[in-house]
Amino acid sequence: MISVPEISTPVDLCPDPAPVGVATYDDLPAESELDHIRFYVPPYMGGPVGFAIMAAMPLLEVCQLPTAGFEHALPHVPEGVTVCNAGGVHDASTAELTVGLILARLRRIDDMARAMETGTWMYGRYEALADKRVLIVGFGGVGQAIATRLRPFEVEVIPVARTAREGVGAIADLESLLPTVDVVVLAVPLDGTTRGMVDAQFLSRMRDRSLLVNVARGSVVDTEALLAEVSTGRLQAVLDVTDPEPLPADHALWRTPGVLISPHVGGNTTAFAPRMRRLITEQVERWRSGEQLRHIVM
Repeated sequence: MISVPEISTPVDLCPDPAPVGVATYDDLPAESELDHIRFYVPPYMGGPVGFAIMAAMPLLEVCQLPTAGFEHALPHVPEGVTVCNAGGVHDASTAELTVGLILARLRRIDDMARAMETGTWMYGRYEALADKRVLIVGFGGVGQAIATRLRPFEVEVIPVARTAREGVGAIADLESLLPTVDVVVLAVPLDGTTRGMVDAQFLSRMRDRSLLVNVARGSVVDTEALLAEVSTGRLQAVLDVTDPEPLPADHALWRTPGVLISPHVGGNTTAFAPRMRRLITEQVERWRSGEQLRHIVM
């Protein structure tokens, strides 16, 4: 079994029947099982212990992550073990949340929800998503899914990636692009080139009152630099991920106007379990037949 928070009943993600050596878990495997595991799916959002236990699996060949991100797992992977991420599993749900959060902040739905507590009628003219220029930084599966859902809102989508290709610019062009857009969406993986990428200089290039949206990883953004900008009201921010995470209850970002925070729930929806089960089933079949696995990251 594998943990699926927010789903009321556990969902069996292991192929049926489960081949010998394949293990997906809600809780950590028993010590007696470790010597037999060859294909391992760690608990979803289970923390470092779910990865550290791989050191006690002498026959382990494949670690199939239930997440799109993989940087947190790599330090624990034994030499020679193939690591695959859950490419495609979380794209739709993360894109849904991204669009929802953008709309909520531009239309100030978050402020209106708080105003309900006092019965305040917040009538006014608010920002539309229509006619905005939206820069998507990182154009893998999640970035592309976000673009697909944004375009019907009559926006101009400007995608950039590590390497330019037809219809997609290069991250190297960010300096000139940032002053020209209304919304910046971060959908990059976390690695040595993206950690702290959104620093004071990056933020200073953004247009006044523009919106920064982070659905990537918290460490892509310099939190203190962001806080300095949103505290003055010059920028707005929507964050599904933060650094640190979870964000401490006394952190100033919680109480800063113009900031909307969700607790890293981009991919954690009812769509997760069936999509993850399909991926695991396919990957196990490929592994057993000697075919190339999908979504290999190491």
